[in-house]
Amino acid sequence: MGLQIGDIVPRKQIRLEELKGKVVAIDAFNALYQFLSSIRQPDGTPLMDSKGRVTSHLSGLFYRNMSLLSEGIKLVYVFDGSPHELKRRTHELREEAKQRMLEKYEEARDEGDVEMMGRYAKADSKLSEEMIEESKELLQALGIAVVQAPSEGEMQCAQLVKEGQAYAVGSQDYDALVVGAKRLIQNLTLARKRKTMNGFVYISPELIEYEHVLNTLGINADQLICLAILVGTDFNPGGVKGIGQKKALELVKRKKYPVEIFKEVEERLDFNWQDVFEIFKKPNVAHVELEFPKLNEERILEILVREHDFSEERVRKQLEKLRERKKQNAQQTLL
Repeated sequence: MGLQIGDIVPRKQIRLEELKGKVVAIDAFNALYQFLSSIRQPDGTPLMDSKGRVTSHLSGLFYRNMSLLSEGIKLVYVFDGSPHELKRRTHELREEAKQRMLEKYEEARDEGDVEMMGRYAKADSKLSEEMIEESKELLQALGIAVVQAPSEGEMQCAQLVKEGQAYAVGSQDYDALVVGAKRLIQNLTLARKRKTMNGFVYISPELIEYEHVLNTLGINADQLICLAILVGTDFNPGGVKGIGQKKALELVKRKKYPVEIFKEVEERLDFNWQDVFEIFKKPNVAHVELEFPKLNEERILEILVREHDFSEERVRKQLEKLRERKKQNAQQTLL
């Protein structure tokens, strides 16, 4: 679910080295659900410790962020606050979809189909308060700044970029773009390789620039918000029936102004477009001053190894790699 405008948004591939020394604000929930969904056993079972507690999110946070930190990227993770009341319907639809997937998982399990079990089990991704808190603790131990948003994490990420405290937002969604974030980077927290039928493919980070999007599509900021609402957002899931990305773009360019745009489709509206427009036009965000904690190796070992049974050898090896990479970066800076 979420805003689907990927087919019409221009983007370009970038290398991680291009982000060296830059601050990237990560949509925390977006990343955590990625990790919970993708880091699993072949039959779909999430990684767990000896007490049966899920550790897929911790594995993703540690190994993926160690890779990014080694490239000299400064990271901020922004966590969602209270969801807007209009998001309730989206949560209901997600829960319904999850139940359908879990029913298919049970059917696959009864048939002994491990491959299909692995596919359907990914729907059972739950993020508890305990998991959120331990994620924050691990991030801070890694030297990563943690921000609590008043509402939508991705919109708070966008605010950090608009204020100049961060270079870009890191997320697979597009909400930050619609509220005016100058830059959005996708695929940043994904694994660099993805297995396909024909082997492995390389997943490159992709940069989407706000002004380039507006110029390429030939629209302004308000038209982009209208386009998003027509296609469907988390605040009006499904959008306007019968209107996809290309039709929405044609409509906003033809009618130009929000009132005229939605007057064109008023008979098909089953939501108040002004309410959704206001969420994107005036997002619920706060001004925060970023604080980057110091790397705390002992705390990392305590959380991962002693508390959740991670391999001490592997964790220490990653920490050693990070120390060596930081030395190399410091030496290159002096040259």
